[in-house]
Amino acid sequence: MAPPVPLLAVRGSDGTSLLTGPPQCEQHSAFTRDPRLSRCLTFSRDGTLFGWCNGHSVSVVKSSDSSIVSTFDLPKTALLEFSPLNGVLVTWQPYTKAQDSPQGEANLQLWDLHSGQLIKALYQKKVDSWCPSWSDDEKISVRSVNNELHFYENNDFNSIANKLHMQKVSDFVLSPGGQPSKVAVYVPGSKGAPSFVRLYQYPVLGGPTAALANKSFFKADRVAMQWNKKASAVLVTASTEVDKTGASYYGEQTLHYLAVNGETALVQLPKNGPIYDVAWSPNSAEFCVVYGFMPAKATIFNLKCDPVFDFGTGPRNAAYYSPQGHILVLAGFGNLRGQMEVWDMKKYKQVSKPQAPDATHFSWCPDGEHVVTATCSPRLRVSNGYKIWHYTGSVLHKWDVAAGSELWEVRWQPFPEGSFPERPVKYQAAPSELGTTQAPPTQAYRPPALRHLPATPSAKLHEEEPPQNMRPGVSGEKSLSKSALKNQRKREAKKAAKQESKSEPEPQSDSVPITNSQSEPSSGDPEMDKKIKNIKKVRRTGHMISSSGRSGVFWAVIGWFVFVCFRNLKPSRS
Repeated sequence: MAPPVPLLAVRGSDGTSLLTGPPQCEQHSAFTRDPRLSRCLTFSRDGTLFGWCNGHSVSVVKSSDSSIVSTFDLPKTALLEFSPLNGVLVTWQPYTKAQDSPQGEANLQLWDLHSGQLIKALYQKKVDSWCPSWSDDEKISVRSVNNELHFYENNDFNSIANKLHMQKVSDFVLSPGGQPSKVAVYVPGSKGAPSFVRLYQYPVLGGPTAALANKSFFKADRVAMQWNKKASAVLVTASTEVDKTGASYYGEQTLHYLAVNGETALVQLPKNGPIYDVAWSPNSAEFCVVYGFMPAKATIFNLKCDPVFDFGTGPRNAAYYSPQGHILVLAGFGNLRGQMEVWDMKKYKQVSKPQAPDATHFSWCPDGEHVVTATCSPRLRVSNGYKIWHYTGSVLHKWDVAAGSELWEVRWQPFPEGSFPERPVKYQAAPSELGTTQAPPTQAYRPPALRHLPATPSAKLHEEEPPQNMRPGVSGEKSLSKSALKNQRKREAKKAAKQESKSEPEPQSDSVPITNSQSEPSSGDPEMDKKIKNIKKVRRTGHMISSSGRSGVFWAVIGWFVFVCFRNLKPSRS
Protein backbone atom coordinates (compact mmCIF):
# COMPACT_ATOMS: atom_id res chain seq x y z
CA MET A 1 0.00 0.00 0.00
CA ALA A 2 1.39 3.39 -0.99
CA PRO A 3 1.95 5.87 1.82
CA PRO A 4 -0.46 8.81 2.02
CA VAL A 5 0.33 12.20 0.50
CA PRO A 6 0.60 14.99 3.12
CA LEU A 7 -1.26 18.26 2.72
CA LEU A 8 0.17 21.72 3.22
CA ALA A 9 -2.11 24.44 4.62
CA VAL A 10 -1.30 27.99 3.49
CA ARG A 11 -2.75 31.12 5.11
CA GLY A 12 -2.18 34.66 3.87
CA SER A 13 -3.74 37.86 2.65
CA ASP A 14 -5.09 35.94 -0.37
CA GLY A 15 -7.07 33.54 1.84
CA THR A 16 -6.72 29.95 3.04
CA SER A 17 -5.88 27.01 0.78
CA LEU A 18 -4.81 23.37 0.97
CA LEU A 19 -2.09 21.92 -1.26
CA THR A 20 -1.22 18.31 -1.96
CA GLY A 21 2.27 17.64 -0.69
CA PRO A 22 5.56 16.82 -2.39
CA PRO A 23 6.97 16.08 -4.81
CA GLN A 24 4.19 17.89 -6.73
CA CYS A 25 2.39 20.74 -4.99
CA GLU A 26 -1.01 21.52 -6.43
CA GLN A 27 -4.31 22.78 -5.09
CA HIS A 28 -6.25 20.11 -3.20
CA SER A 29 -9.02 19.14 -5.60
CA ALA A 30 -11.64 18.65 -2.88
CA PHE A 31 -10.95 21.91 -1.02
CA THR A 32 -12.21 25.25 -2.30
CA ARG A 33 -9.91 28.10 -1.42
CA ASP A 34 -11.45 30.50 1.11
CA PRO A 35 -10.65 34.03 -0.16
CA ARG A 36 -11.53 35.75 3.13
CA LEU A 37 -8.79 36.74 5.57
CA SER A 38 -8.15 33.90 7.97
CA ARG A 39 -7.27 34.55 11.60
CA CYS A 40 -5.97 31.04 12.39
CA LEU A 41 -5.88 27.46 11.15
CA THR A 42 -4.98 24.07 12.58
CA PHE A 43 -5.05 20.32 11.92
CA SER A 44 -6.17 17.66 14.36
CA ARG A 45 -3.40 15.59 15.92
CA ASP A 46 -4.00 12.66 13.55
CA GLY A 47 -4.49 14.99 10.55
CA THR A 48 -8.01 13.82 9.69
CA LEU A 49 -9.65 17.18 10.50
CA PHE A 50 -8.84 20.72 9.39
CA GLY A 51 -10.23 23.87 11.00
CA TRP A 52 -9.88 27.59 10.35
CA CYS A 53 -11.54 30.90 11.22
CA ASN A 54 -12.11 33.42 8.43
CA GLY A 55 -13.41 36.32 10.54
CA HIS A 56 -17.04 35.26 10.10
CA SER A 57 -17.21 31.71 11.44
CA VAL A 58 -15.13 28.71 12.48
CA SER A 59 -15.29 25.80 10.05
CA VAL A 60 -14.14 22.21 10.60
CA VAL A 61 -13.87 19.86 7.60
CA LYS A 62 -12.44 16.44 6.87
CA SER A 63 -8.99 16.64 5.31
CA SER A 64 -9.65 13.86 2.82
CA ASP A 65 -12.78 15.15 1.03
CA SER A 66 -13.34 18.58 2.69
CA SER A 67 -16.84 17.57 3.85
CA ILE A 68 -18.23 19.82 6.60
CA VAL A 69 -18.03 18.43 10.14
CA SER A 70 -19.14 21.48 12.17
CA THR A 71 -19.53 25.23 11.82
CA PHE A 72 -19.52 27.69 14.72
CA ASP A 73 -20.57 31.34 14.73
CA LEU A 74 -17.39 32.65 16.37
CA PRO A 75 -16.03 35.55 14.28
CA LYS A 76 -13.52 36.78 16.89
CA THR A 77 -11.74 33.45 17.33
CA ALA A 78 -7.96 33.89 17.28
CA LEU A 79 -6.76 30.40 18.28
CA LEU A 80 -7.99 26.86 17.61
CA GLU A 81 -7.01 23.43 18.94
CA PHE A 82 -8.38 19.86 18.78
CA SER A 83 -8.27 17.35 21.59
CA PRO A 84 -6.12 14.23 20.87
CA LEU A 85 -9.11 12.00 19.98
CA ASN A 86 -10.98 14.78 18.12
CA GLY A 87 -13.80 14.86 20.65
CA VAL A 88 -13.39 18.49 21.71
CA LEU A 89 -12.68 21.70 19.80
CA VAL A 90 -11.13 24.52 21.87
CA THR A 91 -11.57 28.14 20.72
CA TRP A 92 -9.99 31.26 22.25
CA GLN A 93 -10.62 34.93 21.58
CA PRO A 94 -9.07 38.01 23.23
CA TYR A 95 -10.50 38.81 26.64
CA THR A 96 -12.63 41.97 26.67
CA LYS A 97 -14.93 43.80 29.10
CA ALA A 98 -18.16 45.66 28.41
CA GLN A 99 -20.30 48.12 30.36
CA ASP A 100 -23.11 45.62 30.85
CA SER A 101 -20.64 42.87 31.95
CA PRO A 102 -17.79 44.23 34.13
CA GLN A 103 -16.49 40.70 34.60
CA GLY A 104 -16.13 40.23 30.86
CA GLU A 105 -17.14 37.36 28.65
CA ALA A 106 -15.84 33.82 28.96
CA ASN A 107 -13.33 33.78 26.12
CA LEU A 108 -12.20 30.12 26.30
CA GLN A 109 -14.83 27.74 24.97
CA LEU A 110 -14.86 23.97 24.68
CA TRP A 111 -17.20 22.44 22.06
CA ASP A 112 -18.38 18.92 21.40
CA LEU A 113 -17.44 18.28 17.76
CA HIS A 114 -20.01 15.54 17.21
CA SER A 115 -23.05 17.45 18.49
CA GLY A 116 -21.79 21.03 18.14
CA GLN A 117 -22.87 21.80 21.73
CA LEU A 118 -20.93 23.98 24.15
CA ILE A 119 -19.31 21.87 26.88
CA LYS A 120 -17.82 24.62 29.03
CA ALA A 121 -17.04 28.34 28.83
CA LEU A 122 -14.01 29.49 30.87
CA TYR A 123 -12.01 32.65 31.49
CA GLN A 124 -8.47 32.73 30.11
CA LYS A 125 -6.97 36.22 30.02
CA LYS A 126 -3.40 35.31 29.08
CA VAL A 127 -2.38 33.76 25.77
CA ASP A 128 0.36 31.70 27.47
CA SER A 129 -0.88 28.16 28.18
CA TRP A 130 -4.31 29.13 26.88
CA CYS A 131 -5.31 25.62 25.84
CA PRO A 132 -5.92 22.74 28.30
CA SER A 133 -3.43 19.87 28.01
CA TRP A 134 -4.71 16.34 27.43
CA SER A 135 -3.19 12.91 27.77
CA ASP A 136 -3.28 10.96 24.51
CA ASP A 137 -6.26 8.89 25.68
CA GLU A 138 -8.15 12.03 26.89
CA LYS A 139 -8.62 10.50 30.35
CA ILE A 140 -6.73 13.37 31.98
CA SER A 141 -6.75 17.09 31.14
CA VAL A 142 -5.15 19.93 33.08
CA ARG A 143 -5.10 23.74 32.98
CA SER A 144 -3.50 26.46 35.11
CA VAL A 145 -5.87 28.64 37.16
CA ASN A 146 -4.59 31.33 39.54
CA ASN A 147 -1.15 29.74 39.98
CA GLU A 148 -2.49 26.25 40.68
CA LEU A 149 -3.24 23.28 38.46
CA HIS A 150 -6.76 21.91 37.98
CA PHE A 151 -7.14 18.33 36.75
CA TYR A 152 -10.22 17.01 34.95
CA GLU A 153 -11.09 13.43 34.05
CA ASN A 154 -12.88 12.06 30.96
CA ASN A 155 -13.59 15.55 29.57
CA ASP A 156 -15.86 16.43 32.50
CA PHE A 157 -15.03 20.12 32.91
CA ASN A 158 -17.91 20.80 35.32
CA SER A 159 -16.10 19.18 38.25
CA ILE A 160 -12.42 19.40 39.22
CA ALA A 161 -11.11 15.90 39.88
CA ASN A 162 -7.85 16.95 41.54
CA LYS A 163 -5.71 20.01 42.30
CA LEU A 164 -2.01 20.60 42.70
CA HIS A 165 -1.68 23.02 45.60
CA MET A 166 1.67 24.77 45.33
CA GLN A 167 2.66 28.36 45.82
CA LYS A 168 2.90 30.30 42.54
CA VAL A 169 3.01 27.59 39.89
CA SER A 170 4.22 29.58 36.90
CA ASP A 171 4.34 26.92 34.17
CA PHE A 172 3.60 23.23 33.59
CA VAL A 173 3.95 20.58 30.88
CA LEU A 174 1.91 17.36 30.75
CA SER A 175 3.74 14.26 29.56
CA PRO A 176 2.88 12.74 26.15
CA GLY A 177 1.39 9.28 25.81
CA GLY A 178 -1.26 7.53 27.86
CA GLN A 179 -1.50 6.51 31.48
CA PRO A 180 0.11 6.98 33.92
CA SER A 181 0.27 10.70 33.15
CA LYS A 182 3.07 12.81 34.57
CA VAL A 183 3.36 16.56 34.89
CA ALA A 184 6.39 18.86 35.23
CA VAL A 185 5.74 22.09 37.18
CA TYR A 186 7.90 25.18 37.56
CA VAL A 187 7.86 27.51 40.57
CA PRO A 188 9.98 30.68 40.32
CA GLY A 189 12.20 31.67 43.23
CA SER A 190 11.45 34.56 45.56
CA LYS A 191 13.13 36.28 48.54
CA GLY A 192 16.41 34.45 48.16
CA ALA A 193 14.78 31.05 47.63
CA PRO A 194 15.80 29.18 44.45
CA SER A 195 13.51 28.32 41.58
CA PHE A 196 12.67 24.64 41.15
CA VAL A 197 11.06 22.13 38.79
CA ARG A 198 9.31 19.02 40.09
CA LEU A 199 7.88 15.96 38.39
CA TYR A 200 4.65 14.35 39.63
CA GLN A 201 2.69 11.30 38.55
CA TYR A 202 -1.08 11.69 38.55
CA PRO A 203 -2.96 11.35 40.89
CA VAL A 204 -0.20 11.42 43.57
CA LEU A 205 0.24 15.18 43.89
CA GLY A 206 0.61 15.84 47.64
CA GLY A 207 3.01 14.96 50.44
CA PRO A 208 6.79 15.27 50.85
CA THR A 209 7.51 12.08 48.87
CA ALA A 210 5.04 12.71 46.03
CA ALA A 211 7.56 14.25 43.64
CA LEU A 212 9.32 11.85 41.29
CA ALA A 213 12.22 14.28 40.83
CA ASN A 214 13.15 17.74 42.04
CA LYS A 215 15.71 20.18 40.63
CA SER A 216 16.35 23.60 42.17
CA PHE A 217 18.48 26.34 40.63
CA PHE A 218 19.13 30.07 40.77
CA LYS A 219 19.35 32.50 37.84
CA ALA A 220 15.96 31.76 36.30
CA ASP A 221 13.39 34.35 35.20
CA ARG A 222 11.61 31.85 32.96
CA VAL A 223 11.98 28.23 31.85
CA ALA A 224 11.19 26.07 28.81
CA MET A 225 10.40 22.41 29.60
CA GLN A 226 10.40 19.55 27.09
CA TRP A 227 9.38 15.93 27.65
CA ASN A 228 10.85 13.22 25.48
CA LYS A 229 8.45 11.04 23.52
CA LYS A 230 8.63 8.15 26.01
CA ALA A 231 7.84 10.50 28.95
CA SER A 232 10.91 9.30 30.83
CA ALA A 233 12.83 12.58 31.16
CA VAL A 234 12.46 16.36 30.93
CA LEU A 235 14.91 19.00 29.72
CA VAL A 236 14.62 22.40 31.40
CA THR A 237 16.20 25.50 29.85
CA ALA A 238 16.40 28.20 32.54
CA SER A 239 16.90 31.77 31.29
CA THR A 240 17.53 35.17 32.81
CA GLU A 241 16.66 38.44 31.13
CA VAL A 242 19.99 40.10 31.97
CA ASP A 243 23.47 38.62 32.22
CA LYS A 244 24.96 40.38 35.25
CA THR A 245 28.50 39.61 34.07
CA GLY A 246 27.86 41.58 30.89
CA ALA A 247 29.16 38.76 28.69
CA SER A 248 25.92 38.27 26.74
CA TYR A 249 23.26 40.58 25.38
CA TYR A 250 20.74 37.71 25.47
CA GLY A 251 20.92 37.09 29.20
CA GLU A 252 22.14 33.82 30.67
CA GLN A 253 20.90 30.27 30.14
CA THR A 254 21.49 26.93 31.83
CA LEU A 255 20.26 23.46 30.87
CA HIS A 256 18.99 20.93 33.42
CA TYR A 257 17.98 17.29 33.10
CA LEU A 258 15.32 15.51 35.20
CA ALA A 259 14.29 11.86 34.90
CA VAL A 260 11.22 10.16 36.35
CA ASN A 261 13.51 7.77 38.26
CA GLY A 262 14.78 10.71 40.33
CA GLU A 263 18.03 11.41 38.52
CA THR A 264 18.86 15.09 37.94
CA ALA A 265 21.89 16.80 36.41
CA LEU A 266 23.20 20.08 35.10
CA VAL A 267 24.21 19.61 31.47
CA GLN A 268 27.81 20.80 31.13
CA LEU A 269 28.32 22.77 27.92
CA PRO A 270 31.99 23.15 26.85
CA LYS A 271 31.55 26.59 25.27
CA ASN A 272 30.32 29.73 27.01
CA GLY A 273 27.42 31.68 25.61
CA PRO A 274 23.65 31.49 25.14
CA ILE A 275 21.66 28.32 24.54
CA TYR A 276 19.85 28.80 21.23
CA ASP A 277 17.91 25.56 20.92
CA VAL A 278 17.37 22.17 22.57
CA ALA A 279 15.73 19.26 20.72
CA TRP A 280 14.91 15.70 21.81
CA SER A 281 15.53 12.90 19.35
CA PRO A 282 12.36 10.91 18.52
CA ASN A 283 14.11 7.82 19.94
CA SER A 284 14.07 9.53 23.40
CA ALA A 285 17.65 8.32 24.02
CA GLU A 286 19.57 11.49 23.14
CA PHE A 287 19.15 15.21 22.60
CA CYS A 288 20.87 17.97 20.66
CA VAL A 289 21.93 21.35 22.08
CA VAL A 290 22.96 24.41 20.03
CA TYR A 291 24.91 26.81 22.24
CA GLY A 292 27.86 29.18 22.61
CA PHE A 293 28.88 32.52 21.19
CA MET A 294 29.01 32.60 17.40
CA PRO A 295 30.15 30.52 15.67
CA ALA A 296 27.96 28.29 17.81
CA LYS A 297 28.58 24.66 18.74
CA ALA A 298 26.10 21.79 18.43
CA THR A 299 26.50 18.62 20.52
CA ILE A 300 24.57 15.37 20.95
CA PHE A 301 24.18 14.18 24.57
CA ASN A 302 22.94 10.85 25.88
CA LEU A 303 20.67 10.26 28.90
CA LYS A 304 23.69 10.44 31.20
CA CYS A 305 24.32 13.98 29.89
CA ASP A 306 27.63 12.84 28.37
CA PRO A 307 28.57 14.19 24.93
CA VAL A 308 28.22 11.63 22.14
CA PHE A 309 29.02 13.66 19.02
CA ASP A 310 30.19 17.23 18.50
CA PHE A 311 29.28 18.91 15.19
CA GLY A 312 31.97 21.57 15.64
CA THR A 313 31.29 25.26 15.19
CA GLY A 314 29.22 27.09 12.59
CA PRO A 315 26.57 29.77 11.97
CA ARG A 316 23.54 28.01 13.50
CA ASN A 317 20.87 28.66 16.13
CA ALA A 318 18.29 25.88 15.66
CA ALA A 319 18.08 22.07 15.49
CA TYR A 320 15.31 20.01 13.86
CA TYR A 321 15.02 16.20 13.99
CA SER A 322 13.12 14.42 11.26
CA PRO A 323 9.95 12.63 12.50
CA GLN A 324 11.76 9.28 12.20
CA GLY A 325 14.88 10.65 13.93
CA HIS A 326 17.31 9.49 11.24
CA ILE A 327 18.17 13.01 9.97
CA LEU A 328 19.07 16.18 11.84
CA VAL A 329 19.06 19.70 10.38
CA LEU A 330 21.20 22.38 12.01
CA ALA A 331 20.13 25.79 10.75
CA GLY A 332 20.93 29.46 11.22
CA PHE A 333 17.81 31.60 10.79
CA GLY A 334 16.83 35.04 12.01
CA ASN A 335 19.89 37.30 11.99
CA LEU A 336 21.93 34.58 10.23
CA ARG A 337 22.04 33.76 6.52
CA GLY A 338 19.78 30.73 6.59
CA GLN A 339 22.49 28.09 6.17
CA MET A 340 21.26 24.53 6.81
CA GLU A 341 23.41 21.49 7.58
CA VAL A 342 21.72 18.14 6.95
CA TRP A 343 23.26 15.24 8.90
CA ASP A 344 22.79 11.48 8.74
CA MET A 345 22.36 10.50 12.40
CA LYS A 346 23.24 6.85 11.84
CA LYS A 347 26.68 7.58 10.34
CA TYR A 348 27.16 11.14 11.70
CA LYS A 349 27.90 12.23 8.16
CA GLN A 350 26.85 15.47 6.48
CA VAL A 351 24.42 14.95 3.60
CA SER A 352 23.99 18.45 2.19
CA LYS A 353 24.40 22.12 3.02
CA PRO A 354 21.60 24.15 1.38
CA GLN A 355 20.85 27.78 2.12
CA ALA A 356 17.47 29.48 2.64
CA PRO A 357 18.07 33.21 3.20
CA ASP A 358 15.45 35.26 5.07
CA ALA A 359 13.55 32.16 6.20
CA THR A 360 11.33 32.67 9.25
CA HIS A 361 9.77 29.19 9.36
CA PHE A 362 11.08 25.63 9.05
CA SER A 363 9.24 22.34 9.52
CA TRP A 364 9.65 18.71 8.53
CA CYS A 365 7.14 16.92 6.37
CA PRO A 366 5.75 13.80 8.13
CA ASP A 367 7.34 11.59 5.44
CA GLY A 368 10.85 12.48 6.71
CA GLU A 369 11.97 13.23 3.15
CA HIS A 370 10.96 16.86 2.64
CA VAL A 371 11.00 20.16 4.51
CA VAL A 372 9.36 23.53 4.00
CA THR A 373 10.97 26.93 4.60
CA ALA A 374 8.94 30.12 4.46
CA THR A 375 9.36 33.87 4.77
CA CYS A 376 6.23 35.04 6.59
CA SER A 377 4.74 38.35 7.65
CA PRO A 378 4.80 40.20 10.04
CA ARG A 379 8.33 38.95 10.80
CA LEU A 380 9.36 40.01 7.28
CA ARG A 381 6.97 41.89 5.05
CA VAL A 382 9.06 41.59 1.89
CA SER A 383 9.97 38.57 -0.23
CA ASN A 384 7.18 36.50 1.30
CA GLY A 385 6.86 32.94 0.00
CA TYR A 386 7.78 29.34 0.69
CA LYS A 387 9.98 26.57 -0.71
CA ILE A 388 9.65 22.82 -0.45
CA TRP A 389 12.98 20.99 -0.37
CA HIS A 390 14.30 17.49 -0.48
CA TYR A 391 16.74 16.95 2.37
CA THR A 392 19.57 16.47 -0.17
CA GLY A 393 19.33 20.20 -0.98
CA SER A 394 17.10 20.16 -4.08
CA VAL A 395 14.29 22.73 -4.33
CA LEU A 396 11.20 20.88 -5.56
CA HIS A 397 8.63 23.67 -5.40
CA LYS A 398 8.80 27.44 -4.98
CA TRP A 399 6.02 29.96 -4.54
CA ASP A 400 6.35 33.73 -4.12
CA VAL A 401 3.44 35.95 -3.18
CA ALA A 402 2.29 38.61 -5.60
CA ALA A 403 3.17 42.24 -5.09
CA GLY A 404 1.08 43.77 -2.31
CA SER A 405 0.20 40.36 -0.79
CA GLU A 406 1.54 38.66 2.34
CA LEU A 407 2.11 35.12 3.57
CA TRP A 408 1.20 34.53 7.21
CA GLU A 409 1.50 30.81 7.91
CA VAL A 410 2.24 27.40 6.40
CA ARG A 411 1.58 24.11 8.21
CA TRP A 412 1.99 20.42 7.33
CA GLN A 413 -0.79 17.92 7.90
CA PRO A 414 0.28 15.60 10.77
CA PHE A 415 -0.06 11.82 10.66
CA PRO A 416 -0.11 9.08 13.32
CA GLU A 417 3.24 7.59 14.23
CA GLY A 418 4.28 4.80 11.90
CA SER A 419 2.44 6.15 8.84
CA PHE A 420 5.76 6.77 7.07
CA PRO A 421 8.55 4.20 7.55
CA GLU A 422 12.15 5.26 7.77
CA ARG A 423 13.99 5.17 4.45
CA PRO A 424 17.75 4.89 3.79
CA VAL A 425 19.52 8.23 3.64
CA LYS A 426 20.59 9.36 0.17
CA TYR A 427 23.62 11.54 -0.48
CA GLN A 428 23.02 12.37 -4.13
CA ALA A 429 20.83 15.40 -4.76
CA ALA A 430 17.29 14.57 -5.85
CA PRO A 431 16.47 15.59 -9.43
CA SER A 432 14.75 18.95 -9.68
CA GLU A 433 14.12 21.60 -12.33
CA LEU A 434 14.83 24.33 -9.76
CA GLY A 435 18.24 22.90 -8.87
CA THR A 436 19.98 23.24 -5.53
CA THR A 437 21.11 26.19 -3.45
CA GLN A 438 24.25 24.97 -1.76
CA ALA A 439 25.85 27.53 0.53
CA PRO A 440 28.95 29.04 -1.16
CA PRO A 441 32.24 28.66 0.72
CA THR A 442 33.10 31.72 2.76
CA GLN A 443 36.36 33.50 1.96
CA ALA A 444 38.22 36.24 3.74
CA TYR A 445 38.03 39.73 2.24
CA ARG A 446 41.01 40.81 0.13
CA PRO A 447 41.57 44.40 -0.98
CA PRO A 448 41.43 44.98 -4.74
CA ALA A 449 45.15 45.85 -4.85
CA LEU A 450 46.05 42.35 -3.54
CA ARG A 451 43.61 40.24 -5.52
CA HIS A 452 46.04 39.65 -8.40
CA LEU A 453 48.66 38.27 -5.99
CA PRO A 454 48.81 34.64 -4.85
CA ALA A 455 46.58 33.90 -1.86
CA THR A 456 48.37 33.65 1.46
CA PRO A 457 47.09 32.06 4.68
CA SER A 458 45.36 34.73 6.73
CA ALA A 459 44.46 34.87 10.38
CA LYS A 460 40.83 33.92 11.08
CA LEU A 461 38.56 35.96 13.30
CA HIS A 462 37.16 32.86 15.02
CA GLU A 463 38.73 29.51 15.79
CA GLU A 464 36.84 26.86 13.83
CA GLU A 465 36.36 23.44 15.40
CA PRO A 466 35.75 20.40 13.17
CA PRO A 467 33.19 17.69 14.03
CA GLN A 468 34.42 14.92 16.30
CA ASN A 469 33.00 11.73 17.73
CA MET A 470 32.92 11.82 21.53
CA ARG A 471 32.01 8.19 22.16
CA PRO A 472 34.39 6.34 24.53
CA GLY A 473 36.95 4.31 22.61
CA VAL A 474 36.41 6.23 19.37
CA SER A 475 38.42 9.31 20.23
CA GLY A 476 41.21 9.54 22.79
CA GLU A 477 40.15 13.04 23.78
CA LYS A 478 37.16 11.71 25.74
CA SER A 479 39.29 10.39 28.61
CA LEU A 480 41.23 13.64 29.03
CA SER A 481 40.29 16.40 31.43
CA LYS A 482 39.26 19.81 30.13
CA SER A 483 42.63 21.40 30.92
CA ALA A 484 44.58 18.52 29.40
CA LEU A 485 42.38 18.58 26.31
CA LYS A 486 42.92 22.32 25.96
CA ASN A 487 46.71 21.99 26.28
CA GLN A 488 46.74 19.12 23.77
CA ARG A 489 44.84 21.20 21.23
CA LYS A 490 47.30 24.09 21.74
CA ARG A 491 50.27 21.78 21.14
CA GLU A 492 48.67 20.37 18.01
CA ALA A 493 47.94 23.86 16.68
CA LYS A 494 51.52 24.98 17.42
CA LYS A 495 52.92 21.90 15.72
CA ALA A 496 50.73 22.45 12.66
CA ALA A 497 51.81 26.09 12.43
CA LYS A 498 55.47 25.05 12.69
CA GLN A 499 55.11 22.50 9.92
CA GLU A 500 53.35 25.07 7.75
CA SER A 501 56.18 27.56 8.24
CA LYS A 502 58.77 24.90 7.32
CA SER A 503 56.94 24.02 4.15
CA GLU A 504 57.28 27.59 2.85
CA PRO A 505 60.72 28.42 1.28
CA GLU A 506 62.52 31.17 3.17
CA PRO A 507 64.13 33.93 1.07
CA GLN A 508 67.91 34.05 1.31
CA SER A 509 69.36 37.12 2.97
CA ASP A 510 72.20 39.11 1.42
CA SER A 511 74.13 38.83 4.67
CA VAL A 512 74.52 35.05 4.38
CA PRO A 513 77.98 34.29 2.96
CA ILE A 514 78.27 32.22 -0.19
CA THR A 515 80.61 29.28 0.30
CA ASN A 516 83.25 28.47 -2.28
CA SER A 517 84.18 24.90 -3.00
CA GLN A 518 87.69 25.88 -4.22
CA SER A 519 90.60 25.84 -1.75
CA GLU A 520 91.89 29.21 -0.55
CA PRO A 521 95.41 30.33 -1.62
CA SER A 522 98.16 29.38 0.80
CA SER A 523 100.97 31.66 2.02
CA GLY A 524 103.34 28.73 2.41
CA ASP A 525 103.56 29.03 6.22
CA PRO A 526 101.15 26.69 8.05
CA GLU A 527 101.09 28.92 11.15
CA MET A 528 100.20 32.04 9.18
CA ASP A 529 97.55 30.14 7.14
CA LYS A 530 95.91 28.98 10.35
CA LYS A 531 95.77 32.50 11.85
CA ILE A 532 94.41 33.99 8.60
CA LYS A 533 91.75 31.31 8.50
CA ASN A 534 90.69 32.09 12.06
CA ILE A 535 90.52 35.80 11.32
CA LYS A 536 88.28 35.20 8.29
CA LYS A 537 86.08 32.90 10.34
CA VAL A 538 85.64 35.54 13.02
CA ARG A 539 84.91 38.19 10.37
CA ARG A 540 82.17 36.02 8.79
CA THR A 541 80.58 35.51 12.18
CA GLY A 542 80.79 39.19 12.92
CA HIS A 543 79.21 40.05 9.59
CA MET A 544 76.21 37.84 10.38
CA ILE A 545 75.80 39.21 13.88
CA SER A 546 76.18 42.77 12.72
CA SER A 547 73.13 42.28 10.48
CA SER A 548 71.06 41.72 13.62
CA GLY A 549 71.96 45.14 15.06
CA ARG A 550 74.96 44.38 17.33
CA SER A 551 77.69 46.02 15.20
CA GLY A 552 79.18 48.56 17.64
CA VAL A 553 80.52 46.39 20.44
CA PHE A 554 81.30 43.47 18.20
CA TRP A 555 83.55 45.33 15.80
CA ALA A 556 85.50 46.76 18.71
CA VAL A 557 86.23 43.21 19.85
CA ILE A 558 87.14 42.18 16.29
CA GLY A 559 89.55 45.07 15.96
CA TRP A 560 91.31 44.14 19.19
CA PHE A 561 91.52 40.50 18.12
CA VAL A 562 93.08 41.36 14.73
CA PHE A 563 95.57 43.67 16.40
CA VAL A 564 96.74 40.96 18.77
CA CYS A 565 97.07 38.41 16.00
CA PHE A 566 99.18 40.62 13.69
CA ARG A 567 101.34 41.91 16.52
CA ASN A 568 102.53 38.40 17.29
CA LEU A 569 102.95 37.54 13.62
CA LYS A 570 106.60 37.22 12.60
CA PRO A 571 107.85 37.15 8.99
CA SER A 572 109.03 33.75 7.90
CA ARG A 573 112.61 33.25 6.74
CA SER A 574 113.28 32.10 3.25
